Amino acid sequence: MFHYFTMSQPIKRHASLQPLSRDHHHGLLLCWKIREGFKRQVDALRIKRYTDWFWQTHLAEHFRIEEEYVFPVLGSDHPHVQQAIKEHRILEQLFAQTTEVLQTLSQLEAELEKHIRFEERVLFNEIQEVATAEQLAECERHHNSGTDVAAWEDEFWR
Repeated sequence: MFHYFTMSQPIKRHASLQPLSRDHHHGLLLCWKIREGFKRQVDALRIKRYTDWFWQTHLAEHFRIEEEYVFPVLGSDHPHVQQAIKEHRILEQLFAQTTEVLQTLSQLEAELEKHIRFEERVLFNEIQEVATAEQLAECERHHNSGTDVAAWEDEFWR
């Protein structure tokens, strides 16, 4: 008996949301780098320095853009928007945590990956279905993709 497996179709992302989806890709790479650091038994403080930099130079601004320009498309009462904002607050707390570094990094990796998958598979799909062209253009206009997420010198994941 043969089993046929079909691959899921890639998500068609509106061009105005693609920069934010690229940010999500970089966030998933951050999760992978944390896992690689663990696998290679890298000192947790080295990994934490990278996650702190990533938060400050990349992710904090990404969250701000989503909350100010993307989520309002659905409105603050929408349950998926409320979920995303709650997850943002949890992630902010994890990035700010300075004790129990190894455990926090592990939780951060799991929560961030889960959050990104939710935004990409559920929330962004809903947003692009109902957003007007003006709303999408506004999202794109406020995204500054100038941060080079590959600029970190201590590549502990290699």
